Amino acid sequence: MNDFDLVRKNLFRRKLRACLMIVSILIAFMIFGVLAGFYRAFTAGEDAAAADRMITVNKINFTQPMPIAYFNRVRAVEGVRQVTFANWFGGYYQDPKNFIMALAVEPNTYFDVYRSEFEVPLEQLQAFMRDRGSAVVGESLAQKWGWKIGDRIPLNSNIFSQKSGGHTWDLTIAGIIKGKAQHVDTNFLLFQYAYFDETRSFGKDTIGWMILQTTSPENNDRVAKTIDAMFANSTAETSTDTEKAFGKAFAAQFGNIALIVLLVVGAAFVTILMIVGNTMALSIRERTREIGVLKTLGFSGPRILTMVLGESVLLALLGGIPGLAIAALIAMALRNSLANVVPGFAVSPTIALQGLALMIALGLITGIIPALNAMRLKIATALGRG
Repeated sequence: MNDFDLVRKNLFRRKLRACLMIVSILIAFMIFGVLAGFYRAFTAGEDAAAADRMITVNKINFTQPMPIAYFNRVRAVEGVRQVTFANWFGGYYQDPKNFIMALAVEPNTYFDVYRSEFEVPLEQLQAFMRDRGSAVVGESLAQKWGWKIGDRIPLNSNIFSQKSGGHTWDLTIAGIIKGKAQHVDTNFLLFQYAYFDETRSFGKDTIGWMILQTTSPENNDRVAKTIDAMFANSTAETSTDTEKAFGKAFAAQFGNIALIVLLVVGAAFVTILMIVGNTMALSIRERTREIGVLKTLGFSGPRILTMVLGESVLLALLGGIPGLAIAALIAMALRNSLANVVPGFAVSPTIALQGLALMIALGLITGIIPALNAMRLKIATALGRG
C-alpha cells in the first residue's frame, strides 16, 4: 500500500461526510464556471478591440442619433485613416422572441474598417453593394436559421417603421460573413443604410455611431479631442473613445460583472473553506492515535504533512473537476439560446485552468493547519489520547 492509497482510504473513511463535502465543493465550482463563462463572454469584445479603432457616439447617450453630415467631417480629420457608421435596427425574425442583431451600415467603408475581423468572398460583397435591398449574414446566424445565399427573409423591427406603415423589411441574402479568428462573433446581420434611410418613417439622415480607424494608436487622443471639439456646443455633441473603452462602458450597463462574479464566488468559497477546514481538522483529531502509530512505524513529519495536504487537495479536485464539467455542460446547453445576449458564452480552457488552480489553493488552505498540527504531534502525546 502506497501513500496515495492511505490518503484515499482516509478521505472516504466516513463516506457520507466525504460525499457531502464533495457535493458542496462541486456546487461552488459549478457556480464559478458559469459566472466566469458569463464574464468572459461580456468582456470578449474588449479583448478583441483593435488599438487603432475608435467609436464616436452622441454625448448624451449612445442610443441618441447624430446627423449623417458628421460622417464626412470626421473623415476629413487629420489622423483618421478610414471612418464608417452604423445604425441599430432592433430586428427580429418572425417572432419578437427571435431577436437578431441587425445593423444598417455603409458597405464600402464598413468592411474596410473591419477587414481584420470579417471576410466575405469578393463576388458576394459586390452583390451586396449592387443590391440595395440585400443583406449579408454572419455565419453563426445563417447556420442557426438555415439561411443560404439567395434566400429572401422578412426582417422586422421593434423600433422603426416604414413610410408605408409596416415594420417589415424584406431582404435578400447576398453573402455570408465569416470571422477571421475563433473569437470573432458572427451572430449578426448587416444591410444597406441607404435602403433603410429612404424607407423608414422617422429619423431620416441620422446615424447611431461612427467607427473610425486612426493612422496610428498614438494619434487616438488627439483625434478624439479634435472630433469632440468640432461638434462642441452643437445640438448633437459627441463623445469619442477607443473601441475597448466603449465596449467596457457598454458591458457596464448590465452591471459590474466582475464584481458580481467576485462576490458570489467569494461568498461560496469562504463558506466552503470554513466547512472543509473544520471537517479536515475534525478528521485529523479523530485519527490522532493512528498518526502516532504511523510515526512509530517510521513515517516522518514531512511525510505526514504531505499526506494530510494530499487528502485535502484530493477532496477539492474530486468536487471541483465535476463541478467545472457540469458548468461546461450548462454553457453548451444555453449557448444557442443566449447567443444574441452573450455570444461566446462557454467555459474556456483558461477558465478550466483557473478553476484547477483554485482547487489546489482551496485544498492547500483548508489542509495546511491540520497538516501542520499532525506533523508537530508528538508520538507519546498521540498514543496517550483516548
